[in-house]
Amino acid sequence: MFTLTEDQIAIREMARDFANAEIAPFAVEWDEKKHFPVDTLRAAAALGMGGIYVQDDVGGSGLSRLDAALIFEALATGCPGTAAFLSIHNMATWMIDRFGDEDQRATWVPRLTTMEHIASYCLTEPGAGSDAAALKTKAVRDGDYYVVDGQKQFISGAGASDIYVVMVRTGGEGPKGISTLVIEAGTPGLSFGANEKKMGWNVQPTRAVIFEGVRVPVQNRLGAEGDGFRIAMAGLDGGRLNIGACSLGGAQAALDKTLSYMRERKAFGQRLDAFQALQFRLADMATELEVARTFLWRAAAALDAKTPDATKLCAMAKRFATDAGFNVANEALQLHGGYGYLADYGVEKIVRDLRVHQILEGTNEIMRLIISRALIAQGN
Repeated sequence: MFTLTEDQIAIREMARDFANAEIAPFAVEWDEKKHFPVDTLRAAAALGMGGIYVQDDVGGSGLSRLDAALIFEALATGCPGTAAFLSIHNMATWMIDRFGDEDQRATWVPRLTTMEHIASYCLTEPGAGSDAAALKTKAVRDGDYYVVDGQKQFISGAGASDIYVVMVRTGGEGPKGISTLVIEAGTPGLSFGANEKKMGWNVQPTRAVIFEGVRVPVQNRLGAEGDGFRIAMAGLDGGRLNIGACSLGGAQAALDKTLSYMRERKAFGQRLDAFQALQFRLADMATELEVARTFLWRAAAALDAKTPDATKLCAMAKRFATDAGFNVANEALQLHGGYGYLADYGVEKIVRDLRVHQILEGTNEIMRLIISRALIAQGN
C-alpha cells in the first residue's frame, strides 16, 4: 500500500512532466485571462488522461483509482483548477461507462475519452446544494421522451461542454425519485447563465444550466428510473479522491515554491531557511501533506477493492486532504511574506484555487456527516 510499482511511478512522472511543460508555464496567465485551456486538456487526453478509469473497449485507459490519484496530484502541481476540471470530466465520463448500456457507451464514451467532446456533471441546484436529494429539476415522461424543466447551479464547463450528465426528479420526493439523464449540448430549451465571477478556478467556466421544456429521449437515461441518486453518489466517491489529490498537488507546488524562496531570501543576515522556527513550520507542512497523501492512497485502494467502508474512507480522505492542502498553501503564502500576495509568484493563485475544494464534491461538513453516519450504523 505504501510503495508504488514501477508502472505507477512512470504514470506519475508522465503526468508531472506534462504539468511542468504544458500547464505550469501558463497557469497564472490563464487565471488572469479566465482562459479555458481546451487544447491543453485534449493534449492530456491524447496521453490517456481523458478516461483514466474508463474501460479500454471504449477508449479508456482502464487504470485504477490509485493511478488516478497519482495523475491528478501531479497535474495539479501545474494548476489545480485545470486538473480539477479534468477530474470532473473523468467522473462524468466514468458514470456513462459504468452505468450506461452498450449503445450508450458506444455513442458517447469514445469521444469523451479523447476529449473531442467534454462532459459536465450536473447535480447542484440553487436550492439544493448540500441537500442534493432535495433537487427539484423535473423530468416528466412524454412517450419516448422526458420533458425537463429546472436549473442546475455552479456547473463546471457549462456552456463549453458537449455532454451534461444531469440528475433529475422523475418520481416522488427524496433520493428514490431521482434519475440520471445524458443531455447533449444544442438540445432545444437548454441554455446557460453568465460565467460566474469566482475567487479561484478561473481557468474553467462556471455557469448555471437552465432547462426549459428540454425534450430528452428516454434512451438517454442511465440505469433505471430511481437509480439516479445512487449513480450520482458513486461518481462522487471517486471525484472526492480526485479533488483531494488536486489539493495535495497544489499544496506541494506551493511548498516547493516556498523552499526555493527561502533559499534565496535573507533576513537579519541569514537565509530564511536557516531560522529554526521557520524550519519547524516547513517540517509540519511536509508532514501534513505526507499524512494526507498516504491516507488518500488507502482510500483509493479501498475504492478499487470495493470494500464496504470505501464511501466512508473516501469522505475521510476528501475532508482531510482538502483541509491539509489549503492550510499548507496558506502557510506557504505567509512564509513568502508580501511577495506571496503578488500574482507573479503563483502562490496566491494556488490558495484561491484550493479554497473551493473544501466546498465542492460535498462540503467538508457533509463529509463529517457521511463519516459519522457510517460510524453510528456500524455501532448499531
